[in-house]
Amino acid sequence: MAEWQLLRALRGGPGTRSLSLTAKGLHRLPRDLGKMKNLEELSLRNNKLHCLPQEIEALSRLKVLNLGNNNFEEVPEQLQYLESLQKLHLFANKITRISPLVFDGLQNLVFLNLNNNQLNCLPPEIHRLGNLECLSVDNNRLECIPKELCYLQKLHELHLSNNSIIALPEEIRYLTRLKVLILSRNQINNLPDGLCKLKRLRILDVAGNNIQIFPAEIEELELEELYCEGNPLFQKNPVSAVQEEDILTLKEVTARFIFTQLENKNCYLQTAIKQNLEVQKLLSHKQECVHCGCGFLGMWLECVQFVDVKQRMKTSRNLQLLPVRALLCSYKCFNRRDHGLFGIAVP
Repeated sequence: MAEWQLLRALRGGPGTRSLSLTAKGLHRLPRDLGKMKNLEELSLRNNKLHCLPQEIEALSRLKVLNLGNNNFEEVPEQLQYLESLQKLHLFANKITRISPLVFDGLQNLVFLNLNNNQLNCLPPEIHRLGNLECLSVDNNRLECIPKELCYLQKLHELHLSNNSIIALPEEIRYLTRLKVLILSRNQINNLPDGLCKLKRLRILDVAGNNIQIFPAEIEELELEELYCEGNPLFQKNPVSAVQEEDILTLKEVTARFIFTQLENKNCYLQTAIKQNLEVQKLLSHKQECVHCGCGFLGMWLECVQFVDVKQRMKTSRNLQLLPVRALLCSYKCFNRRDHGLFGIAVP
């Protein structure tokens, strides 16, 4: 049946641009497929394919290829020669690995669907897909995502639901065009501060993870939808301070003095710091107290503030107040009861 359809398409002349061989029970493809030089769309989904013939490399004008619901155990390396390919569907296969070679020629790929496979990781070479706009790897076995993925400057949508991801790389801040981030049903404990740098992010779904508190700058995102049900979020329960005075290390005292002097435009100190790279690196870890605004280095109190976000975005149905991380520089600031913060722990 497939051969008959292919012959009919070939008789249609060299101008044939679309061919569907969906659900034909195919175990292999006819070699004559390589003769269809002008083919732009090819659907091979719902078959029993586990490899592609070498002749497919001749389809230099192919833009859309659907290999969904077959028996591929790895992404076929022949795909690297399809330089015009824009959309690639590989969902519902048995894929456990991706050869880095695949990414060499797919410079025009904008959409990649790898849902419902058995991937444990994505190769760092994925950053070569410089024009990729949508990546979907739902329902796999990913435990992490490579930081190199965060260098996909044109990525608009990233779907990673139902995996085993524990943490996100801080480099996620580089996905500056990201609008949709789906991370539901993973094992994420904390969201990186870099997530709050994604100024174009509109939809964030982190439902069904292990998150207790959100990054401090989450309010700065102009989210339209936020889903976080199924997380052990902190509840609004007051915690009293166990002491009233701080015992700071000499390093911390010195750092706080330097931060104060820099705020006061101490030019001598500014000049000295510019000549000492080690001190610059140390001071780059500066934090600011959300209450008094003073700078500090490593001695702080972790607190939580509860923010009502339901008025300005669509959220999980049962979400009333969003717990957001806040840092205070001292017990003096913590014991001021006019800041609406609640204690969590002392580092």
